[in-house]
This record gives sequence, structure tokens and C-alpha cells, in this order.
Amino acid sequence: MGNGQWFPAEWPERIRALAEGTLTPVTPRRAATVMLVKDGEAGPVVHMLRRRTSMAFAGGAYAYPGGGVDPRDDEHQIRWAGPTRAWWAQKLGVDETSAQAIVCAAVRETYEEAGVLLAGPSPDTVVGDTTGEDWEADRAALVARDLSFAEFLDRRGLVLRSDLLGAWARWITPEFESRRYDTWFFVAVLPEGQRTRNASTEADRTVWIRPADAAAGYDKGELLMMPPTIATLRGIVEYERAADALAAAPARDLTPVLAKARLEDGEVVLAWPGHDEFTKHIPTGGASA
Repeated sequence: MGNGQWFPAEWPERIRALAEGTLTPVTPRRAATVMLVKDGEAGPVVHMLRRRTSMAFAGGAYAYPGGGVDPRDDEHQIRWAGPTRAWWAQKLGVDETSAQAIVCAAVRETYEEAGVLLAGPSPDTVVGDTTGEDWEADRAALVARDLSFAEFLDRRGLVLRSDLLGAWARWITPEFESRRYDTWFFVAVLPEGQRTRNASTEADRTVWIRPADAAAGYDKGELLMMPPTIATLRGIVEYERAADALAAAPARDLTPVLAKARLEDGEVVLAWPGHDEFTKHIPTGGASA
């Protein structure tokens, strides 16, 4: 293919099975991922990680820190700054407890995979360097799910800074995929005093890169990305400052994007509504075009 769109080899077979009614879609799990941005010398740069090539899913593809929602974060009322849970519920299209859990997932995954924590001891502060041994022990406990994020915040007396996040997009994994996620994409500006590091066991490298440069790498086939990643990346290219991207988030349309597959003239046509660049024509023999 001419660009860097990651395309699983098993998709054609699964798409045909779905079209024939022999495949039952898996219920998607809730998830969150964060485009962490900061100002560079030539404009904003975004933090991306490359999934290890050994990974069964999207190996070698570039992505943002992210992962599944922890159901335990539905249950516990945490100290909260920024827009109310009701505001987030309306924005994300869910109930208030789910909204808290999704926002918690975004903040937790950013901490787990990038070492950046969007929380502070008061509603208008953010913690500083989080690279100490005690912080690392807590981060490891979060990764192992020995500790919920709500428990972590309580233990440290921290307030979650939901005002430092902006909801950017919502993508749902296609119905024919074996692992499905209902994923909310967020944008956040790197807090002053904190720095990123590759804290993810699923990534072999991380980069700060200009969105336009990353998109150009994708277009040349040099950087692999899944459709939601490159689509959201293109969405922040236009901003001249990191803060501008965050300020634009409240006006974003969070209508879920879900790929649709149909049989047409002897081939499977796979399309993402509103994103024509990702349309695929797959011959019934199984090869991709």
C-alpha cells in the first residue's frame, strides 16, 4: 500500500463472515487514549509511542498512550477539578459514573505509559517530577491492576485535573474485529515541570514529533498507524500552539466513527464514515487493494 495504514491480514475473511451472518460481533470495551502535546521550536509536537513489532495487534504501529477503562473507577467518588461529571457525561455521551471512569482511564494511561500525571494536591496545581522510586512503585501497581486509579489518587491526596483534558474524538473498532474497543480520544498539554518517558511495556520507542511530520511519514508509508491515530493526528496539524488544540476541544463532534463493510461487485468495500482516505476495496479472494 502507498501509505502507512495498518491492515490486519485476517480482516478480509472476518469481513466476509460478518457479511454472511456467520460472525457474531464482540461487544466493545470502553477505552481512552491521549494525544499529549507541547510547544516545540517550530510549533506543537505530539508524544507518540511505537508498539513493539512482536505485538499481535498493530505491531510496529505508532499510537498514543491509552488503554481500557478500569470498572473500579466507576464506583468511587474521587477529588475532581474542572468541568463537572455531568458536563463530561453529556460530552462523552455516557452516564456520570461512566464519564468519571473514562476520564480516569485517560489520566491513568497517560501516567502508566508516559509517566505524566494530570493531577495535583489542589484544584489549581499539578504534581512535579514523578520519576522517584515511590512514584514508580505506585505506577507499577496501577499497571498490574493491584491498585485502582481512584485508590491511587486517594492515597496521595490528589485531585484529578479534568480541566487539563479535552475530548477530541470517539472511534469504535469495526464489528468484524476479534478485539473491539469503544475509544474516546483526548488531547492534553504536557504540564510544566513534568517530562515523558517510555514507561510502556508495549512500546519499543517514543517520540515527540510535529503532527505534520508524522502525517507526512504516514503518507510516505514510513510510519504505520491505524485509521483513528492518523485521523486524529491530522486534526491537530492546523494549530500553532499546543494550548490552541486544547482550547478547540469543547467544540469537537464526538459522534462515534464505526467502519462499515459491504459486498459490492465481487469485493468487500470497507469504509469509515467521514474518512474517505481509509476506504479499502478487498477482492473476495482475500488480497487487499
